[in-house]
Amino acid sequence: MFDVRPVGYVIGLLVAALGATMFAPLLADLTAGNGHWPVFLESAVITILVGGLVALACQNGVSQGLNIRQTFLLTTLVWLALPLFGSLPFVLGDAELNFTDAFFEAMSGLTTTGATVIVGIEGLPEGLKLWRAIMQWLGGIGIIVVAMVFLPELRVGGMQIFRSEAFDTMGKILPRAAEISSRISVIYVAITLACALSYSFVGLNAFDAITHAMTTVATGGFANYDSSFGALGAGPQYVGSVFMILAALPFVRYVQLISGNGAKPLLQDSQIRTFFVVIFALVLVMTLWLWQTFHGFSEIGFRESLFNVVSILTGTGYASADYMQWGPFAVTMFFFIGLIGGCAGSTACSVKIFRYQLLFASIKAQIRRIHSPHGIFTPRYQGRSVGDDVLNSVMAFFVAFMVAIGVVGVLLALTGLDFITSISGAATALANVGPGLGNEIGPAGNFAGLNDAAKWILAIAMLVGRLEIMAVFTILSWHFWRA
Repeated sequence: MFDVRPVGYVIGLLVAALGATMFAPLLADLTAGNGHWPVFLESAVITILVGGLVALACQNGVSQGLNIRQTFLLTTLVWLALPLFGSLPFVLGDAELNFTDAFFEAMSGLTTTGATVIVGIEGLPEGLKLWRAIMQWLGGIGIIVVAMVFLPELRVGGMQIFRSEAFDTMGKILPRAAEISSRISVIYVAITLACALSYSFVGLNAFDAITHAMTTVATGGFANYDSSFGALGAGPQYVGSVFMILAALPFVRYVQLISGNGAKPLLQDSQIRTFFVVIFALVLVMTLWLWQTFHGFSEIGFRESLFNVVSILTGTGYASADYMQWGPFAVTMFFFIGLIGGCAGSTACSVKIFRYQLLFASIKAQIRRIHSPHGIFTPRYQGRSVGDDVLNSVMAFFVAFMVAIGVVGVLLALTGLDFITSISGAATALANVGPGLGNEIGPAGNFAGLNDAAKWILAIAMLVGRLEIMAVFTILSWHFWRA
């Protein structure tokens, strides 16, 4: 019989922990004196109480570890339970969102998608602004742990290739997850503090510096202004670009760096080198396009290219300008840039660099087999041969990703959305990027005007994309529950 108690126990603890973090925005509202703090007190009490009761009720079923089926279920249900309780301050607070909008905002925050349904963000109480940042910051570190601990063991999307680098966790997921999380947390906090100090140095006030640092390092994209980074100056855009790149690198390399292994693993990682090559090429092309089309040879063309390309590539979703006005070439480029992503084991989202590397390695090997039928050609990654299980997993991911974009796009079209909004909305939700294309959900708009059905479809798509698609598809299969 399938025992859900270990899953319920972990989810209960995480929900209670989420409730504890609500005291930070409570203090922010108390300090600001805006009278909004009771909302977070009420939300915290409800969340801690429910989470604690669930954990207590399931405590007697906790074993030494989780089996594969329990882990699949846990990784999915966590990203359903946390947004459910994370939505409470939006329903009860001054934002006065209905449940659909509140759940959408919370799901977007915790999955670090960055799509918002709130209009007039500048007028929100400080506590709600901080809560949006906290959700993304927690979601960012949560995704790193999932990518380094759980997904390699679940053999999802080719992530098993990183099992040796993400520590040997099979059969002892919870203890090893705690150990890895403690190391990552130190690095994550340090990078966030460095980002906040850098934002302060270039002119942001303390509150904006802290909240934007949290959403930058999480590659989340929630800003404190409707115009995102368009309301900020050149300095914050350069700082944001640097830290979005740092957050999109594999955190296991940072762990190795502070563990005394030196910078060699970081510098020799082919995924990191490819990531920087992609950034250089895309920024160069976009800069030349802007120089030729709009700005001439100027700093602003380079800065806007750098910031917006890095933002969409890493899945952060900030915008410093409405790139829908940059012409069809730029709009098309941004659509495909969002389907690339950062490095595996980072806070970045979308397809990820390593999968494209494995795809091209497989294509290269197949071409050589066609050319030399009697030869033996094996795809290689980081100097190691890649097994068929990894390649099959990666190919399945690509197919599932493209099919999911098509299905979600069709579902959105059925709600009455136009083609550009439907297809870009599907892509941006599954890739967890944030802004889509078009006047409504593009970089100058938001998702507030969509109907409720479209918002629920997009919220579910965010969850599916954040968990690398295959994890969610697996628990929806009949064979999973019969096993």
